[in-house]
Amino acid sequence: PPPPQWAQGPPPGNNGGPPNGRLPGRWGLAMDAFPPQCGGGNHYYYYYNAAPLPRNPNTQDDICDALMHKGKLNIQKPKPFHGRDPRKWRTFLTQCLTMFQAKPLTFQLESSCVAFAASYLQGIAFDHYMALLWFDPNSPVLSNWQAFAQEFSSKFRVFDTVAEAKENLFNLQMRNNKRFTTFIVQFKKEAYKTGWNYNALQFALHRALPQCIKDVLCLTPKQPSYNSYKALITQIDQRYWEDHSEYLALHAPWNSSGNSNWQTRDAAGNQTTSAALPPNPAA
Repeated sequence: PPPPQWAQGPPPGNNGGPPNGRLPGRWGLAMDAFPPQCGGGNHYYYYYNAAPLPRNPNTQDDICDALMHKGKLNIQKPKPFHGRDPRKWRTFLTQCLTMFQAKPLTFQLESSCVAFAASYLQGIAFDHYMALLWFDPNSPVLSNWQAFAQEFSSKFRVFDTVAEAKENLFNLQMRNNKRFTTFIVQFKKEAYKTGWNYNALQFALHRALPQCIKDVLCLTPKQPSYNSYKALITQIDQRYWEDHSEYLALHAPWNSSGNSNWQTRDAAGNQTTSAALPPNPAA
């Protein structure tokens, strides 16, 4: 970069500033007996730091660069929506909104959002869109995203979402081979829609737990809140999977090369050898 440029100026406190006609860049105040071209003695100087010219964020080049960057984002495209299963409509909308947020320059116009979502409609949902396109081309549904979402929600969404969420929550059950951190995400997804208080949610959560976790909960103090109850279950489940991993590491069978004997390790970590063949997984 070019060296700093200096110019003498008034001391601090006076209504002065950098010299007129200054170039774009960063200006600051310095007091010393330099630079030589400004004469000797202690004077106040304004110095010019030769920084790059500021770029206009709205230039065409910046827009092109942003479009290229956004175009490289690998965003999952929506799954086609047929209109047969109303439970999939909310997921379809969420996937479309995720795409719009990830690429705001591409979807600046609401008509672009509508056209993108319509390109993933199939079946009866696409038939409804085609009817609007042919017989009501001036409809705001074809150019306004909010109108589009409201129109198709009125036709294809689940109308009683609370009743559906309660039914899903009632049928939800955590299996023995499933981690609680995964299960609680599914549980919360339905719990938010029910409007139940924490006592009701805690009862529903306890009902959905496997018996092995309930047996451990019987030995622990009663938790004062729903959040502490979830935290305790998380600790119990994590400890189970930690012990499970250690058990597999200690008892995992292995067979050394060229040795027909089946070798394992006992609970103390000592190696034991058996001439018996390992059990056949297909048996």
